[in-house]
Amino acid sequence: MLIGEVARRSGVSARMLRHYESLGLLRPSGRTGSGYREYSGEDIRRIFHVESLRSLGLSLREIGRALDDPGFMPSELVGDLIRQTRERIDAETELLTRLRRIDTANPARWEDVLQAVALLQALGSKSAGVRQRAALSSVHEIPVPVEALVEAALSETDPNVAGALRWALARSGDDGSALLAEGLAAPVAAVRERAVRSLAEMPGEEATAQLRQALANPDIVVRRYAALALGARGAADLVPTLIDMIVEGESDTDAADALSLLASDTTTADEIATGLVDRLAQDTAQAPARGRLTQALAAVPGATASRALVELSHDEDRAVALTATYLLQRRDAG
Repeated sequence: MLIGEVARRSGVSARMLRHYESLGLLRPSGRTGSGYREYSGEDIRRIFHVESLRSLGLSLREIGRALDDPGFMPSELVGDLIRQTRERIDAETELLTRLRRIDTANPARWEDVLQAVALLQALGSKSAGVRQRAALSSVHEIPVPVEALVEAALSETDPNVAGALRWALARSGDDGSALLAEGLAAPVAAVRERAVRSLAEMPGEEATAQLRQALANPDIVVRRYAALALGARGAADLVPTLIDMIVEGESDTDAADALSLLASDTTTADEIATGLVDRLAQDTAQAPARGRLTQALAAVPGATASRALVELSHDEDRAVALTATYLLQRRDAG
């Protein structure tokens, strides 16, 4: 079979067949009397083998090795192909994500596109300083899609950069709340914590609703951050939870601060004082916890808290009594 007929039947151009021959991949079995290449059935099968391997992404050099090296191990090459393909897919996925984010920013000029690309690259920089500047500039200089800010916030390990990203997210609108809420279900505890801390700084009803749902999260750290944030937002029904945190000694200072904010309402102040006193009276309240509960009364205004401190100034626990006496003196001075 001559080269023209082989090209028609195989779908491989005559030019490519000659190229395969120049590389040693294909050698026609014979020549006609006029010197034309003549291909046998075995030659045709080799052409199809070459094309099949090309369809898997092998280079022509790799194909030659695969067909001619008796010691060639297909499993090794297939493993390399899988790795290379995954790398290409990851790179293409990253490119697609970046393009979508730029499209979301709705750039009007090529200059806007270039600025957005530069900022997205800066958010992924290895330098914490560069990432922090990018987060801060994203608010006033170059609009950044909220998806990029959320992704950066959930992966950031540097505390200063993380703070800048939370600040930027808090000014990006409600769109980031739902995305951050997805991070609360992440398999990595650190990511869940970053998500709830970012949500805690997000304003608006959507963020508050997501924090409410976070109170039922299986992760106790998520629940505590959500309770603190909601307490700071005036959720009086969180008083028992915040008192529990003081007893347990987990984020007790933050819990006491949240209670002091809630205590600005007279009715809630009496409820807080009563709750603290009740926990002080329980047998399960150990000495360190009783001390923390006593200190928490300091920021609670009203007669109920004052009467509780007077009683505690005579407490059998000397540390509690001294703390209550000191707090009463400060209260009187105030």
